[in-house]
Amino acid sequence: MKIAVLVFPGSNCDQDMYFALRNVLHYEAEYVFHTETSLDGFDAVCVPGGFSYGDYLRCGAIARFSPIMPAVIQFAESGKTVLGVCNGFQILLEAGLLEGALLRNEQLQFVCKNTPVIVENNQTRFTQLYAAAEVLHLPIAHGEGNYFCDDATYRRLQQRRQIVLRYHNENPNGSLHCIAGICNERGNVLGMMPHPERAVESLLNNTDGLRLLQAAFLEAAVPV
Repeated sequence: MKIAVLVFPGSNCDQDMYFALRNVLHYEAEYVFHTETSLDGFDAVCVPGGFSYGDYLRCGAIARFSPIMPAVIQFAESGKTVLGVCNGFQILLEAGLLEGALLRNEQLQFVCKNTPVIVENNQTRFTQLYAAAEVLHLPIAHGEGNYFCDDATYRRLQQRRQIVLRYHNENPNGSLHCIAGICNERGNVLGMMPHPERAVESLLNNTDGLRLLQAAFLEAAVPV
């Protein structure tokens, strides 16, 4: 069982994710560069944060056309696990794997801090190790994390319990109804703005992200 950590020009959280998976969780993980065209042999995919292609044009808009993305779409459509964090969330939206869009932060400023997040749905493969309505404190670092969708889409997300995480007691970027993370209808693709991979060690004074990565890749938990 192997986890692919995608690398685009400008990715800067790929090493954080790789470290968390390999050195903290002891999962088998490998980098997969944007120029590859296949995910054969992998059982899960992480699309990490950063500034893919410098965020030129629009965050994730260019990465969405990378050679690896058709394989990611096919991978997701097969029901396998795909996790997108921050810029990875933006790429998954641009690729059409998730509904909605991410706009510039409401205050038009980059935000970088720990923020409280409530687990809206703990019945997903990503959040199954959290309690219902558990409040986490996770790092955020983005300039375009303002989630938006139209009313019909929001109602659909609500009805299907695809809203997985919401900001709690604050809305750091102006996201619609404080949405911080959503999954697809099938539940195998999650996009989220907070960074779980930066909250996995007591050395960092924060382990709230650990159970999300553990849950997401339970089937990949083969020590290396």
